[in-house]
Amino acid sequence: MVRLRARDGHELDAYLARPAAGVRGGVVIAQEMYGINAYLRSVCDFYAAHGYLAIAPALYDRRQRGLIYDYTKDDHDRAQHTYKAWDLDAALDDLDAGRSAVGEAGKVALVGFCWGGSLAWLAACRRTFACTVAYYGSMMPDYAGEQSRCPVIAHIGDKDTTLPPDRIKHFCAAQPSVPVYIYPGAQHGFDNENRTARHDPAAHRLARERTLTFLAQHIG
Repeated sequence: MVRLRARDGHELDAYLARPAAGVRGGVVIAQEMYGINAYLRSVCDFYAAHGYLAIAPALYDRRQRGLIYDYTKDDHDRAQHTYKAWDLDAALDDLDAGRSAVGEAGKVALVGFCWGGSLAWLAACRRTFACTVAYYGSMMPDYAGEQSRCPVIAHIGDKDTTLPPDRIKHFCAAQPSVPVYIYPGAQHGFDNENRTARHDPAAHRLARERTLTFLAQHIG
């Protein structure tokens, strides 16, 4: 864990994973609504193993340092209440602090999951990243009218109840140049190996392969 400082002076923790050998670029990981848990750390470790300096800022530190929700029904409801009331620009400021921290690596991408998937789209439109990747960002259709400043791709399962077909169609119609990959049979959270009921190994592998190809194209 390392300490970051956002532009407004707020200090927050972040999990940092360094590549064992040469660095190809930087990747900021935007958290699910559950916080910087073992899954988010494993995502950082995955990208570090592929040569990227990866960092996951603890966005919830603005409310409570070290706040993590469990994958239970009660904590799911608490997490939804927390992130839906969040100041999105403050979250983007904290992700920017992560981008600055790994800027030494060269170009920096952002990969976000769940709440972080929505933030990945907003970061592409409002901040400065080389590219962003949005996994099942349920709020993306609400901001479909904004314009991206960098390349973006999105991964969504066709069984994702937070992104029903009409919502996906709305986003795609507004953003025809954004590749939106749909994974048959996959649910919301399909990338997360720690959620066995939702994890889809085939979708997980394919989405990560597509993401690595995308990162290689845009940051190295």
